[in-house]
Amino acid sequence: MNRKIVVALGAVLSAAPLAASAETFQTYVCADGSQFVAAFYPQDPRHAHLQIDGRAVALTKRVALSGSRYTGHGVTLKISKTGTTIARGKRPVATCTIQ
Repeated sequence: MNRKIVVALGAVLSAAPLAASAETFQTYVCADGSQFVAAFYPQDPRHAHLQIDGRAVALTKRVALSGSRYTGHGVTLKISKTGTTIARGKRPVATCTIQ
């Protein structure tokens, strides 16, 4: 009986840190009419995970003079104090806001 309690308590305690680390999801709407969802996970600070154009894309964080810049799979996401922009393939750069 004591062993079952210890195992159950261990399972609860090991799951507690996972619940404490919350991810951030943000929905963006862009000037060109497109929209996307960006997810930022504390355990993966080098990536931004996007749901855009019906597909999931993981962008890698790159060096930026100000703010944050993420690139990958033909997508570039820039987030700064002055605003957010996204560039996809040959499309023009679009300014986006959080919905």
